[in-house]
Amino acid sequence: MTVQLSTPEGMFQPVPYHHVSVSTGTRHVHVAGQIARDEQGNRLSPGDLAGQLAHSLRNTGRGLAGAGASFSDVVRLRFYVTDWAPEKYAEFMAGIDSVTEELGIPRPLPPVSVIGVDYLFEPDVLVEVEAEAILD
Repeated sequence: MTVQLSTPEGMFQPVPYHHVSVSTGTRHVHVAGQIARDEQGNRLSPGDLAGQLAHSLRNTGRGLAGAGASFSDVVRLRFYVTDWAPEKYAEFMAGIDSVTEELGIPRPLPPVSVIGVDYLFEPDVLVEVEAEAILD
């Protein structure tokens, strides 16, 4: 198995992700930040954090697939969210939950970071997703 996810004893719980990923392999896949745009660049789910997150994850999945990878090969996900506040957590998780089965995203998730930012690509972009994967 290329990626092994775990949460060692004594680490903060419960969280919807693993704290550690250990990978073996020689091909590193890095998917650039993905936002809620279709292939023509049209805006998707304006003003909807959960909707934009779902579309961003779909685009991330396309990037992974283009390199012969899937979410099961991901060793780290990084989310940038504009104007982050703890009150957005439920909507944020709803966006992930809405595409978990569709995209084969493992649960718990691989290690994640959610980083609050003031501004992303354009004013309407609420979230951006980056992924790192390892393949043999």
